[in-house]
Amino acid sequence: MPTIGFEQHIAEVAARVEAGLEALLSERPEPGEIARPARLLAAMRHATLGGGKRLRPALLTAVARLFGAEGEEPLRAALAVECVHGYSLVHDDLPAMDDDDLRRGRPTVHRAFDEATAILAGDALQALAFATLADPATDPDPAVRAELVLVLARAAGPGGMAGGQMLDLAAEGRFREDGPERLGEAEVLRLQAMKTGALIEASAEMGAILGRAGGGDRAAIAAYARALGAAFQIADDLLDAEGAADAVGKATGKDAAAGKATLVGMLGVGGARARLDALTATALEALGRFGPEAEPLRGAARFVAAREH
Repeated sequence: MPTIGFEQHIAEVAARVEAGLEALLSERPEPGEIARPARLLAAMRHATLGGGKRLRPALLTAVARLFGAEGEEPLRAALAVECVHGYSLVHDDLPAMDDDDLRRGRPTVHRAFDEATAILAGDALQALAFATLADPATDPDPAVRAELVLVLARAAGPGGMAGGQMLDLAAEGRFREDGPERLGEAEVLRLQAMKTGALIEASAEMGAILGRAGGGDRAAIAAYARALGAAFQIADDLLDAEGAADAVGKATGKDAAAGKATLVGMLGVGGARARLDALTATALEALGRFGPEAEPLRGAARFVAAREH
């Protein structure tokens, strides 16, 4: 199996994900569907096509490839993850949530369309994700498909991404008349592990499931992805603190304005960068049991640490 770098891998995956999402979001109804309203499809396409780093699909397919699983099956699982990620961004951007007008350098879905359409687009993307995973085309083994569904659902649900968003809103003081409760570092880490890290870790775990990885290998991949997810969030917070909106593709400086608790706010820029470096080292160390075939995953850790958008 030839070894490629992460930059090449993510570029190849991004092109395949774009084409795959185009196919998933076609006007033709799938068996069991009645019709696909044009405005809803347009909003779903606006949310998912023509932008994004595609880090999660790249991570899933890189892990699957490490364990010998390649082709359309890992790609379909990656498309499901990207649909869940897209849905989360559409809903997070809503006025009732983070109230953002810009995403990936373009108007957010509720600005390009309207709030009701944005809510339905997010709902439909989430449903499409699980329909894709449950389809036999994703894996011939129903037990594998069921495990994929379980891992992604738990990462996206009350103990993962949605729960993390709830904690984030509470930390802003949305539900307290006397203002937000100041979070300590442990609470911030838990919030970020749920809101951001859970889906990144699930992506890696799903790749290991598709590759039929053994227990020790799966534990190593989980440790790697956990550190990677934490590093990604710190890098994102650093971009919000220091980046320019035109480079980042969304409004910056919003965390401080909203009074959000972040490690950048707690540790300062220098302290946050030191933590980012330590997490990157932890991620790389977790891959120590693997040889050069894991180089794309090592590259992913470096990519996250050095990201500028």
